[in-house]
Amino acid sequence: MEEFTVTTPLWRWQSATALASWFFVTIAGEAADGVRMAAMTGQWLDGRKGFGSARVEANIGGTRWKTSVFPHKESGGWLLPVKAMVRKAEGIAEGDNVTVTVSL
Repeated sequence: MEEFTVTTPLWRWQSATALASWFFVTIAGEAADGVRMAAMTGQWLDGRKGFGSARVEANIGGTRWKTSVFPHKESGGWLLPVKAMVRKAEGIAEGDNVTVTVSL
């Protein structure tokens, strides 16, 4: 299992047509390259998943959960969605720098 750790801001994406918003951290740079290589040599051998996503286990502070990361064209990296339960458990909010580890 490969692990990659980054510290990056938590940011909000707001839908233009709905009241919903989602929170993400962006995994970029060397960590993004590592995620890409780990995914390509492992789970992608049987084909890519929805939206080119890769299944990961994520960890912020004492909270660990299973999710997926999604390719992010603007940064060349990956987007990791951060659920409300994780934000609440870890006391993090939009704009906070977050240290996250993803494993795949």
